[in-house]
Amino acid sequence: MTIKTRFAPSPTGHLHVGNIRTALHNWMFAKKEGGTFLLRLDDTDAERSKEEYVDAIRADLQWLGLSSDEEARQSGRFDRYQEQFETLKAAGRVYPAFETSEELELRRKILLGQGKPPIYERTALVLTEEQIAGFEAEGRKPHWRFKLDHDKPIEWNDLIRGDQHFDAALLSDPVIRREDGSWLYMLPSTIDDIDMEITHVVRGEDHVANTAVQIQMFEAFGAKTPIFAHEALLVGAEGKLSKRLGSLGVSGFRDRHIEPQSIVALLARIGTSDPVEPIADIERLVETFDFGRFGRAPARFDDEELAQLNQKIVHQLDYDAVKDRLPEAMGVDGWNVIRPNLHDMGEVDRWWQVVTGPVAPVEFSSEDSDFLMAARTALEDLEWSDTIWKDWTSALKASTERKGKSLFMPLRQALTGLDHGPDMNALLPLIGRDSVMSRLFTAAK
Repeated sequence: MTIKTRFAPSPTGHLHVGNIRTALHNWMFAKKEGGTFLLRLDDTDAERSKEEYVDAIRADLQWLGLSSDEEARQSGRFDRYQEQFETLKAAGRVYPAFETSEELELRRKILLGQGKPPIYERTALVLTEEQIAGFEAEGRKPHWRFKLDHDKPIEWNDLIRGDQHFDAALLSDPVIRREDGSWLYMLPSTIDDIDMEITHVVRGEDHVANTAVQIQMFEAFGAKTPIFAHEALLVGAEGKLSKRLGSLGVSGFRDRHIEPQSIVALLARIGTSDPVEPIADIERLVETFDFGRFGRAPARFDDEELAQLNQKIVHQLDYDAVKDRLPEAMGVDGWNVIRPNLHDMGEVDRWWQVVTGPVAPVEFSSEDSDFLMAARTALEDLEWSDTIWKDWTSALKASTERKGKSLFMPLRQALTGLDHGPDMNALLPLIGRDSVMSRLFTAAK
């Protein structure tokens, strides 16, 4: 069997961290199995779907490294949906219903008040021709429901949740088409999964009840049912569902200078038995991807964990991976010197300024000022080389009897304006002799 997965976002907004995770897992599973990853744009809602969101979805997936092998759009398939709708109508598996949303909501409240499950009671199936004619005379247009087979249990083996069982009689016949003729999610999705030969549907556990309904739709068309994997939902660091997770998108991550490799490394592993590790190579993550390692407990998304992971991944990035984002004069040596001090790539310019100047002035005691002047004089007598920091501090130890922090800290502060930072042995050659001499003179005065 050739594996084929799909990611089917609605282009009515930007991707958020939850559906980024769904896209990633569909992509990873397809890649591991040598299969195909389809981007299917669920753009049946003409009023809310925007081309700018289509472009943004493509760009976000590309930035994350999740390029699709195929792409499809539901807005171009309305004729096919109509054709298959007529097939279901001829088979008696869809029916018109005339209740208004207000009437349905009222009936729902009554059932809840009686302690009964608020499922649709199929009142549309017992309407007389006169009643239907009366509704039509009022100008009512029907919505359409898919008729579930109450005599057939719904069962499947979920790759994450295990054996699943639903009693169809405890589910509402789903509305598949609105009064204005527009399509709701479930029927077009099922038709597409059949026509596009989707073998595996990977999505959040909030779709479990939808899956039960769609399995009967697959069966109504005489089609093979895909294999399903329903993932536990993401929760925030506080351990509960957070509205904020619905607003965390790629643009926000980019604004915070989070690397795509960091997002992928975190979302690939949270919710599984595998540890979250700073793995920048997505192929290594693909190798270990296994639905058998996914747990049923909610997957905890922690901003602080992402930031720490991002720092570790930045420390792994080689020059060729980041050179287009660095100051032109930095070069590989400069990158290797400042990289260990970065929390994220947004700090590059600040740390590079330690090399290029100017540096922040530091207030020194008279003793330290005298020491800096002596240090400048000692440096004049030394040959400038890659070991200049070691040679210079060794000479100062011998001539001033300073050592440890009292020796190194005034030099670092005078030359960088900071009391921490890159290894001075590597930094000094980058700053250059003339700048070092100038900074020492300025600091001492």
